[in-house]
Amino acid sequence: MESILVSKNLKKAYSGKIALNGLDMDIKLGRIVGLLGPNGSGKTTFMKIAAGLLRPQVGELLIDGSKVGLYTKSIVSYLPDKDYLYKWMKIDDAVNFYEDFYKDFDKKKAYELLDFMKLDRGSKINSLSKGMMEKLNLTLTISRKAKLYILDEPLGGVDPTTREKIIDTIIQSFREDSSMIISTHQVSAIERLFDDVYFISEGKIVLEGDAEELRNERNMSIDELFREVFK
Repeated sequence: MESILVSKNLKKAYSGKIALNGLDMDIKLGRIVGLLGPNGSGKTTFMKIAAGLLRPQVGELLIDGSKVGLYTKSIVSYLPDKDYLYKWMKIDDAVNFYEDFYKDFDKKKAYELLDFMKLDRGSKINSLSKGMMEKLNLTLTISRKAKLYILDEPLGGVDPTTREKIIDTIIQSFREDSSMIISTHQVSAIERLFDDVYFISEGKIVLEGDAEELRNERNMSIDELFREVFK
């Protein structure tokens, strides 16, 4: 199976505090991958490196066989864990901004997803609830025809109804010729999506594998395994 992302011995520290400590991953094309770990375990740092926003101090990361750079940025669609849209925008402005900025942005798909999410294109960004912002940010991210989608806490702090909408949207939008990495604390809500899981602690992978195989081997859900690993 073809690899879309391979990292070898990635290390990154901030002001002497270790964020990544020799992280190795091999993510295959066509898979949805859960990156699971407690706060401060290195998930966001790794995702920012893969998105081209940070550089590791040691190690190598290849995406589609290339070092992180202009090409990889063109095939990676990244959803950060913080809002990044201008507050003066309307939703339609945000869609047009993405269309101008990304050659692979599918405006028709974005409008279909906005309708599915029940988001009004004329609404102002600064009037949206947290749940609405999560839905808008996800819509923009997955309306690109990327090869690798990186979603950092896409379910952060949303109500159960919104959470189900977001999960349904991910299922509906996923393409077999792409891969997706999702970090989350809400493992029980989203674990059914995962083909593979990586458990990260103190900047290193401490457990990895096919999600279904791990369930069968350990006789527990991924959520239960998460609680066991990080208790």
